Amino acid sequence: MKKLIILILSMVAITACTSEAPTSESGSPIEIKAVVITMFEIGEDEGDKPGEFQLWKENYGLNKKFEFPQGHHDLYLNTEKGVLGIVTGMGMAKASTAIMALGLDPRFDFTHAYWLVAGIAGIDPEDGTLGTAAWAEYIIDGDLAHEIDSREIPKDWTTGYFPLFANEPYPTQQSTNTHHAPNGEFYQLNGGLVNWAFDLTKNIKLQDTDAMLHLRSQYVEHPLALEPPKVIKGDQVAASTFWHGKLMNQWANDWTQYWTKGKGNFVTSAMEDTGSYQALIYLTNAGKADKSRFMVLRTASNFTMQPPGLTAAQNLAAESAEAGYAGMNPALNAAYVVGSTVLDEIVDNWDSYKIDPPSK
Repeated sequence: MKKLIILILSMVAITACTSEAPTSESGSPIEIKAVVITMFEIGEDEGDKPGEFQLWKENYGLNKKFEFPQGHHDLYLNTEKGVLGIVTGMGMAKASTAIMALGLDPRFDFTHAYWLVAGIAGIDPEDGTLGTAAWAEYIIDGDLAHEIDSREIPKDWTTGYFPLFANEPYPTQQSTNTHHAPNGEFYQLNGGLVNWAFDLTKNIKLQDTDAMLHLRSQYVEHPLALEPPKVIKGDQVAASTFWHGKLMNQWANDWTQYWTKGKGNFVTSAMEDTGSYQALIYLTNAGKADKSRFMVLRTASNFTMQPPGLTAAQNLAAESAEAGYAGMNPALNAAYVVGSTVLDEIVDNWDSYKIDPPSK
C-alpha cells in the first residue's frame, strides 16, 4: 500500500509539472498562429553576434518568455501576433524531440498553426549563390542509408552510400508513393502553400556584400553562383553529417533525383528538417497540429562544394576559418526578411488563413 501511495503521488507530481495552467485571458490554451523554427543561437538572444534566432527576437516582438525545460531553449511569444519562436538545437535528434515536446505542450493550441523553418544552409552553386533564399517542396533525409567506405566500393559504383535495405546504389524502387518514402527517406510538402510563399516573396531584394561578390566570383563554372542572391524554389537534403565537396554534392543531387523520382532538385543542404517534419506528422495524427502548414525556408551561408583550383578539404577549412562564412549575416537577414513577410501576411489575414491555407 505504501508503494502504491508513493507511485500515485509521483504521477500527480509529474502531471503537475507537465500541465502548467493555461496563460490566455480566457483560461484556455494560447492559440498560436505561427511557429518560427530556428535551430541555433551563438551566444545571447540579443545584442551580440547573431545566430538564427536573434533577428526574430529583436525585430519581431518575441518578448513574452515561456520556460521550456523539455527542450533546448526557452520559448518566446509575440502575444499580439500570436507568433511563437523556438530554438530547437542543432541536428536531427534535437529538432525532432523539440518539435514533439512543443506540440504536446498544454499551454498552447497549435491546431491551426503554420510552422516556418527559417535557417541557414549550404547551397549547390549550380542552382544559386550566397545569400539566396530557397523555398523547399521536397525534403530528403540524408541519414537513412547503407554505407561502404569509398576505399572498398566496387569499381563500377559511383558511391558507397546507398539506400537503406538496398544492396547497391540506386536500385529500382518498388514504392509508387510520390509524397513520402516508407521509412521517411523523403517528404513532399504542401506544394500549393510553397508556391504561394514563393510568389509572395520572389521579388524581395536580398542583401549583397563585397565579401560575397569576391567569393562567388571564384565559381566561374557555375553561372547562377555568379549572380546576386534572390528568392528561389529549391529542395533540401537534410543530414546530421556536415558534408562538403564536389563528389558529395553530386551524391546529394543523385540522392534527391532517386527518392523524388526526378521531381525534386537538390539546392540546399541542412540538418534538421526531415526530423522536424516527422514530429509534425505524429502531432497531426494526434490532432495536435496540421502538417500541411509546414514550410521550409533555407538561406545560403556557404556553398556545398569547392570552386575550381581548391580541394574540398581546402575549401572547407577556408570556410570554417575564424572570419566565418562570407554569406552568414546576409543569410540570416534573408531568412528574417523573407520569412517575416510570409508570417505577416498570414497573421494579417488570419480570419481566412486559419481555416484554409493559402495556395498558388
